[in-house]
Amino acid sequence: MLNTIRDLMRPPPGMDVDFSQPRGEPALTPADGVSWRVFANPVSLFVGGVAAVLLELAEPSVRSGVWDHGGFRRDPLTRLRRTGFAAMMTVYGPRPAAEQMIARVVRMHDRVQGSTPGGQAYRASDPRLLDWVHATASFGFAEAYHRYVRALSVAEKDALYAEGLPSAKLYGATGAPASWPAWEAMLARTAPGLEGSDVLAEFLGIMMEAAILPAPMRWLQRLLVRAAVEITPEPVRSLPQLRGCGLRFGEAALVRSLARGSVLLPLGDTPPVQAARRLAGDRTVPH
Repeated sequence: MLNTIRDLMRPPPGMDVDFSQPRGEPALTPADGVSWRVFANPVSLFVGGVAAVLLELAEPSVRSGVWDHGGFRRDPLTRLRRTGFAAMMTVYGPRPAAEQMIARVVRMHDRVQGSTPGGQAYRASDPRLLDWVHATASFGFAEAYHRYVRALSVAEKDALYAEGLPSAKLYGATGAPASWPAWEAMLARTAPGLEGSDVLAEFLGIMMEAAILPAPMRWLQRLLVRAAVEITPEPVRSLPQLRGCGLRFGEAALVRSLARGSVLLPLGDTPPVQAARRLAGDRTVPH
């Protein structure tokens, strides 16, 4: 199971990058920062990524852009690997390579536009939408780590948001929150416009049943998806499509055991390991 989730941290076919080169090249985030610790855990990374998408799909314009152009329905595993790779590059990649990747994504966003089913026009390059996507991603990864790996202080959560600002600006998210209170304020402002939809239910079903883990381990995949629903904040967690889909009694302890245990297993030469070697010799990535 962990090997499969670990693979989500690796570049998709045709997008191979050696995170260990060039020697000494810094990343967009500091090697001694909170982000390097949070993004190194494969279990909380998966859970946090699903939680972030649930929040994205609750915003009507973001939902239309993601669902109409994102590829989740056609090939959810490839979409997850691409998203995971983008996160790895943004946090651990050598700065020039990360900037080039973000520039490609920005060019793709420039071509994505349309209308929601309610008739509202949207553009993927709209800073308001980009701010929400960046903020929800930071929330998902931070909260999954906080709940299932190790509790983060408010100062550490603030640091994670602040460390993400350089990449946020490159993506065009010029108003992305710089702290945890700023995220909470954004959530409060956005909450009245968040809504449920058939798309939200369809995404949840895909994540529960898609062949991400082998069939005998599908129960574990569903567990991690429910763990994502569990940490999704209100008002989204109480939407009809998510109500009752969180963790059952005793399951949070199982998810914590999986997440904490994942750092004790040899996960191979993953991007966090390569990046640590690039910057500081053969040291272990902090957990």
